[in-house]
Amino acid sequence: MTDVVTLCMNPSIDLSTRVDRVKPIRKLRCEALKRDPGGGGINVARVVRRLGADVTAIYPVGGSTGQLLRRLVAEEGVASLAFIGSEETRADFTVSEKETGDQFRFVLPGPQLSEQEWRQCFDAVISHMGPLLVASGSLPPGVPEDFYGRVARAAKQAGARFIVDSSRASLEAALTEGVYLIKPNLRELEELARAPLENEQAWVEASRMLVEEGRSELVALTLGDQGALLVSKDRAWRAQGTPVEAVSAVGAGDSFLGGLVWSLASRQCLEDAFRYGNAAGTAAVLAAGTELCRKQDVERIYREVVVRKIWERF
Repeated sequence: MTDVVTLCMNPSIDLSTRVDRVKPIRKLRCEALKRDPGGGGINVARVVRRLGADVTAIYPVGGSTGQLLRRLVAEEGVASLAFIGSEETRADFTVSEKETGDQFRFVLPGPQLSEQEWRQCFDAVISHMGPLLVASGSLPPGVPEDFYGRVARAAKQAGARFIVDSSRASLEAALTEGVYLIKPNLRELEELARAPLENEQAWVEASRMLVEEGRSELVALTLGDQGALLVSKDRAWRAQGTPVEAVSAVGAGDSFLGGLVWSLASRQCLEDAFRYGNAAGTAAVLAAGTELCRKQDVERIYREVVVRKIWERF
């Protein structure tokens, strides 16, 4: 059993390419297609492994796309617990315009999972629970909305720290049980707060409310090029965005979470873990397509990340 286990219920093959310009009707001559293993939990596992920790990813696969996914995950050095489903694993497609830098992201629906199939994944989580369990990504059709809530309950009983990166009903179900950390973006935090959040004070207050209600011990709010926020029961930290020449924003959130999880697994303090997450998220935008962050970029940017304490309980 590894210290870090990730759960990805809706994995994918992430396809990416570039064209001069996206235009209707005409044939578009693309650059060579790049294939990467994808889905939130798998991306987090890829980053954790690149940064030096052992990690196990649990996910369903189906068809020839699923076979390719398993091979690509293995090439990343990530241990797999993959379960065969009856339907084909999905693919996502990203096209970048060379002239403008704009990206067009096409996300296909996931395969339908039967009750037997999603229960296989749930049972694997129970039997391979590590000290840190990360569930990241959407739930495919057929999986109940309270699935992450069930996982949260099992993690609590096992004494594991459960980290969730999801949205809407699946995230709400996990929060009902209580988790260790969530990583919303601003839109997702506003959905949880059921109100617009227009400044730093509002972000901190909404995050503190989740912590004080016992729904999550930590809230890591990602803000794109504005940086990120980390809130605990006693403190809040803000990291400003680190200026870089961005190539692709795809996978920045997963890289942020992967860096944070790796640092927590390495038993670093919260502030350092937050700094490492920011470095990994920033490093991801330097890579093309769905490549995620590179270790050498993370280590270089880590020294440049500025974190300041913006609230402390007295």
